[in-house]
Amino acid sequence: MRKMKNVLKLLVIVPTLFLLFSCNPLEDDSKSDSLLVVVQIVATDIEKTEVNFLESDVVVLDAEGAATVTDDPAVVTLTAKTLDPNPLLGVSHYNGIIVDRYVVSYFRSDGKNQEGVDVPYSFEGALSALVEIDSQVDISFVLVRAVAKLEPPLINLRDGRGEGQLKVTAKIDFYGKDTIGNGVKATGYLTIFFAEYVTE
Repeated sequence: MRKMKNVLKLLVIVPTLFLLFSCNPLEDDSKSDSLLVVVQIVATDIEKTEVNFLESDVVVLDAEGAATVTDDPAVVTLTAKTLDPNPLLGVSHYNGIIVDRYVVSYFRSDGKNQEGVDVPYSFEGALSALVEIDSQVDISFVLVRAVAKLEPPLINLRDGRGEGQLKVTAKIDFYGKDTIGNGVKATGYLTIFFAEYVTE
């Protein structure tokens, strides 16, 4: 009788453990066995040197002296891991992650975060990259859109107006699916210094 009770306990416990391990609580209740990880995000300073922040010029003068605005790119390094570091059945191509979109939003440390007034508007972009387990993939993406420099608060920095320099933090959410179709998500952050920089 005692053996029968123990068997019944195991029959209850094992499926429960399976359900727990088959769920990915770190990624908004994703059922994926894979985890998307942001290794680093890099951009450039005003001298175009690669750094772990961005100096964004709100207006650039071309050779004829005309004012132009440009997108600001950044590069994210992504990797993929399995939730179980030693999966019972090993790693397969089904664990790979296809990253297909990203969302950028901005916030300030002083709590002034109204879009179009205190910070630029958030936006979404499309991506297409496969990240295999334990590999690293560099993906270029637009961190600041040129159109944002034609709207408040960035346009207020032109011609000496506004605060002179605006510091914000960009939050970048990267979305994808494993090759079975389960959704995954990873988030990274980068500091941005907006200003009308004087370059020679």
